[in-house]
Formats: sequence, C-alpha cells, structure tokens
Amino acid sequence: MQALLADLLHLLKLERIEHDIYRGESRDIGSPRVYGGQVLGQALRAASATVENREVHSLHAYFLRAGDVEADIVYIVDRARDGGSFSNRRVIAIQHGQQIFNMTASFQQPERGLEHQSAMPEVPPPEALADLRELTAAVLEKIPEKLRRYFTHERPFEVRPVWPLALLSSEKTEPRQCFWIKAVDRLPDDPEVHRNLLAYISDYQLVATATLPHGIRFESGRLFLASLDHAMWFHRPFRLDDWLLYTMESPNAVGARGLARGEFFSRAGALVASTAQEGLIRVGD
Repeated sequence: MQALLADLLHLLKLERIEHDIYRGESRDIGSPRVYGGQVLGQALRAASATVENREVHSLHAYFLRAGDVEADIVYIVDRARDGGSFSNRRVIAIQHGQQIFNMTASFQQPERGLEHQSAMPEVPPPEALADLRELTAAVLEKIPEKLRRYFTHERPFEVRPVWPLALLSSEKTEPRQCFWIKAVDRLPDDPEVHRNLLAYISDYQLVATATLPHGIRFESGRLFLASLDHAMWFHRPFRLDDWLLYTMESPNAVGARGLARGEFFSRAGALVASTAQEGLIRVGD
C-alpha cells in the first residue's frame, strides 16, 4: 500500500490503554493545529470499537480547543445506551489534561425502510480535472509560505476541484464548491475503515465555502478559520478507493460564524453521506 495512506490507516487505528480508553497519535499536515478531520476519524474509531453488529449512522461533535500536533490524544468512550436497535456513544478527547473535542455517535442495527435521495449534480468526471497539488509555480510563490506548505503537502488522497480554486482572486462567487476525492491506493474491505476515512475527509475545506461570497480567501493570510462543530450522517455503503464527489454549499454567515453543508455522492450517483459544519470566521487586516 502507498506509504502515506498506510500511515493514515495506522493513525486511525488507535491504541487501547484501558477499558473504553484509547490513545491516538497526531500528524502535522501543514496546518498550525491538529486537523479536525483527524480527531473526527479517531473519535469515531474509538466509539466503533465499543459497538458490535451495528453501523454508525450519525455523529455530532464540537471542537473545543486547538489540538497540539506534537502530542498524542486520549479518547474516553462513555457507553451511553445499548437499545434493541440503536447504540449511543459519547467520546471525549483530551490533550494536556484538557478537553479539546467531544462527540456523540449513534449506531443502528441494519434494517430496511423507505428510500429517496437528492440527485447528484452534473459535473465533469474526475479524469477531466487536475489534482489540487498541480498548482503553478507562479501561483505558489504569491501565497503565504504557511499556506504554500498546506497546498503542496503530500496527501493520501487525490483531490480534484470541479471549479479551480481562485487563490489569487478577490472575486466574489457563489458559496459552492465541488471536489472529486479518492484514496491514492486500494483500501481494506472493512466498511468501518471507509467510514472512518470519510469522517477524516469531511472536514476538508467545508467551512471555507462560507468565505466565497465575500471575496476574501483564507489563502490570502487575512482569514482565521476554525471549526466549531461538525455533524455527519452515513446513508449508504461506499468505497473511498473509488471516486466520491464532495459537494459543498453555505446558506449563511453571521456573527463571525459561517455555516456549510456537504454531500458525498458515488460515481453512480448514490448519496452515501451528508455533513454540516459551523465555523469561526474572522477577518484580519
């Protein structure tokens, strides 16, 4: 398996250090604090480790403090409820003796029911688009160094924007983004692995969608963005080593907070997961 992807799977595996207590490593991906998707994926892994024969269908989380990329994170799982069809788990993430994150996740025993879904938008296929890392040298030299490191950092996923990122433009655009995303190599068949990885990905660029109508990109170095909360719903089976379309839109920004919603579609058009996030957005000089 490709080395970066293998390392990510290791990152999400966690070490059991006591009954319902787990420890996870942190990784520096070019951002000044622990990437929120890492904490989401690890917390979901910790919760899933305490549930049998049920699949996660939703999670709701709050980011309380910035995570330290130089320190491990301890996850404590509370087995809130095991009912006839559903199980509920609460997870607290701790670093340096303080809570940095908490999450509630719900698991359901598989069953049949009514079905409908929204339609996947018509966009170019991933084969017709360039990877996010394929930025020209002229663009890279004009963005702040810390952001240049973020965009050129090697990733275990291919990310192909449907609409090119306007890194050097102050144009005001519609609050919408679309990315094709997939792992760079074959993944294990375990569905839990794919769900944990999708939680990891779901934090990527989501709240930044709320900045697009204002003509101030976070790439300019003037914006401070931080995730406040995050919710996710898993609908249908999927594989993350095949292309998924991640569509994002922001219906609102107010009070230094922006709301964004996202949907993941398979290449065949199946809606496999939905997500929503509110983030802190502050504009500097």
